[in-house]
Amino acid sequence: MGKSKLYILSRGHIYECAVQEPIIWETHRKGVPGKLTFNVLNDDVLAFYEGDAVRFEYDGQKLFYGFVFTKKRSNSRIISVTAYDQLRYFKNKNTYTYKAKTAAQLLKILIADFKLKAGSIDNTKHVISSRVEDNQELFTMMENALAITTKHTGKLFVMYDDYGSINLREAKNMKLNILVDEDSAETFEYTTSIDENTYNKIKLYREDKKKGKREIFIAQDSSKMNEWGVLQYTESVESGENGKLKADTLLALYNQKSRKLHINKVFGDSRVRGGSIIGVQLHLGDLKVAKFMMIETVKHSFYESKHQMDLKLIGGDFIA
Repeated sequence: MGKSKLYILSRGHIYECAVQEPIIWETHRKGVPGKLTFNVLNDDVLAFYEGDAVRFEYDGQKLFYGFVFTKKRSNSRIISVTAYDQLRYFKNKNTYTYKAKTAAQLLKILIADFKLKAGSIDNTKHVISSRVEDNQELFTMMENALAITTKHTGKLFVMYDDYGSINLREAKNMKLNILVDEDSAETFEYTTSIDENTYNKIKLYREDKKKGKREIFIAQDSSKMNEWGVLQYTESVESGENGKLKADTLLALYNQKSRKLHINKVFGDSRVRGGSIIGVQLHLGDLKVAKFMMIETVKHSFYESKHQMDLKLIGGDFIA
């Protein structure tokens, strides 16, 4: 009995497929559906079509449930298959106007409208006063709603498909007891930067048309301004928003270096998906890194004898 079990459900039949190694499963933190790619042996029994369901299990764990989107034949015996999970349907476009909804409530509306299956959806709490999404992908609608939520609350949320159910979880609840170090992989690259999404001064403004003046809200870190120079973020706030609280929240979110880590051929763990948080400990000469970092992208490669991961991680002090 092998570790890998891959089934295709087609027109009343369930086929357990003979698959070439490796089977590749990829997930991202946002904006991309989960993807399973594999090469299946085409025999006299197997018959399947685009839109058929695919189930994948490894070492007794149910990992992927999705649908065939692409079939490619390289010779008469092998079919290369690409399957996506339910989030592939978030590439659909539509127009929505909504008022007084949280991001979680918006997600439930989208799931219902497109006849998808919901799993565990955390309460994002922040109520978005009103928004118009005109001919946008569902992914874009959710990213906008979640970005607004993060700016007001400082909380990060991750949307993902878990074996056929769409989930929305606060990122801090996706922390795993996994530690990656320089001995865990064949190659790695670690980058820190203040060049992207780093700000030490937040300036928000609100126009008061009745009084004909502009209200200003500022939050800043003078020590970081001395160290890095002034890196300013500017944005308008709506009537009724707490400008000072939002400025303080944005400063806490953006007043830090960004960290990126690419690490290849790590020992595999099936719990790891886009949005998971793991521990990282690296000794780079005179620099020691000991941080929690978030998985931006993970590519799992499954073999009968081994399971490896290629990871792209991002980091910030807010994740700890």
